[in-house]
Amino acid sequence: MAKDPRKQPAQEAAAAPPAANPKKKLMLVIIVALVLAAAGGGAAWFFLQGKGGDHKEAAKAEEGHKPPIFTTLDQFTVNLQGDNRYLQVGIDLKVADAKVIDQINLHKPEIKNGVLLLLSSKNAEELATLEGKQKLANELTETVNRPLGLPAGQGVMGVFFTTFVIQ
Repeated sequence: MAKDPRKQPAQEAAAAPPAANPKKKLMLVIIVALVLAAAGGGAAWFFLQGKGGDHKEAAKAEEGHKPPIFTTLDQFTVNLQGDNRYLQVGIDLKVADAKVIDQINLHKPEIKNGVLLLLSSKNAEELATLEGKQKLANELTETVNRPLGLPAGQGVMGVFFTTFVIQ
């Protein structure tokens, strides 16, 4: 469609959309930025609020969860049953609390004797497997706890081998 030559420049200006005021544009940008910042802050608060509850529960659980306590029993070298083989084993004990270490030290000769007798009653074949080592660890837990006279779960909680050599 051709331009009507009779239209005045003033009419053309009125027909065109009005030019936006730079102050209004700046104000609009600021408002949008504030709304986005508020939305982001609200979302962060919402998500962190949920995590904060979990964190508080985890902190309470950690307060009730004491760090593990270990003590080294000794390194033992014994002759195994059968064909002239020996076992050298280092043993660490996980205990329920520090008082158990005092009890272990009081009964150390009796405990060491029990451990030596148990270790020397084994043969290389039964200790060569993972199951054999786990069974030995369980037997050692019972052997060490026996002289302590403590109820289950209040003495030695586990036996850990720090060295284990069969020759």
